[in-house]
Amino acid sequence: MRILVLGGTQFLGRHVVDAALEHGHQLTLFNRGRTRPELFHDVEKLRGDRDGDLEALTGRDFDAVVDTSGYVPRLVEQTIDALGTIGHYTFVSTIGVYADLSSPPTESSSLKELQESTEDWQEAYGELKVLCENVVRGRFPDAFIPRPGLIVGPWDPTGRFTYWPARLADGGRALAPLPRGADAQVIDVRDLASWIVRAAEDRLAGTYNAVDRPTTRETVLETCRAVAGAHAELVWVDPDFLHEHSIGEWMELPLWLYDPCFRSMLSVDPSAAFAAGLETRPLEETARDTLEWVQNGEAPADPPAGLAREKEQAVLDEWFSKE
Repeated sequence: MRILVLGGTQFLGRHVVDAALEHGHQLTLFNRGRTRPELFHDVEKLRGDRDGDLEALTGRDFDAVVDTSGYVPRLVEQTIDALGTIGHYTFVSTIGVYADLSSPPTESSSLKELQESTEDWQEAYGELKVLCENVVRGRFPDAFIPRPGLIVGPWDPTGRFTYWPARLADGGRALAPLPRGADAQVIDVRDLASWIVRAAEDRLAGTYNAVDRPTTRETVLETCRAVAGAHAELVWVDPDFLHEHSIGEWMELPLWLYDPCFRSMLSVDPSAAFAAGLETRPLEETARDTLEWVQNGEAPADPPAGLAREKEQAVLDEWFSKE
């Protein structure tokens, strides 16, 4: 198959390229050439910008398109307009499209609505993704639209999962947020990428929550500790205490959700995706490979997510002093 990847060198996109090459497909990448342009020497690379420079795509035909970089509906529509004949279209969306994440959503749950006109996708991420989905479905009724949750694994630039195996590998007392049995849910980037490629091959249509089955926070952290093989001690701390001491959920302390409005963001129902062919690997493998990537020196030195060691120690000191 001739597959166009819009993006292809950052995180999910690069794994899609890897999976497609393993399946023997002919790849073309379209991006600005700013992120790791040295990757994939034998792959056709088209340079341009989805916002105003689509000339390299004009009239090109592909058996499948994988859109990992669509955030603004206008730009998604203009990209589709520039292309020639397309056989199958994948648009990577997000579980952030759901209007209510206080309870576990399904694919039929209500979606967010844009209240004020904007193209600032960082401020209206979910709302704009909803509109992007609508653009794609309007042009490709049989499009494949996976809605991932927390995508994890090697080459993740965010640190939202990487923090845990890396932190526990360092040993010592590590702050962990109660309750132990809270839901925790991720999707290994390689599993998502493989499913995307198979979906293109099979012309899979529909919208799916692309996440693994929920487990518990304790299971995730204990798995990371076991993989790290270090003498780390998990210190389980009351969530109200963390909130009172200005520990931020999600980004500062990954996998922790405090706000009731988002408490089910890691409890999404993936049954439709598994019925449609999603396959996932053991969490141990994800944690081990992520840690190996960190220890090889390939991970970002200062990722956006993660609790600073000094602040962690200060909060732990306060926690022990109250006992």
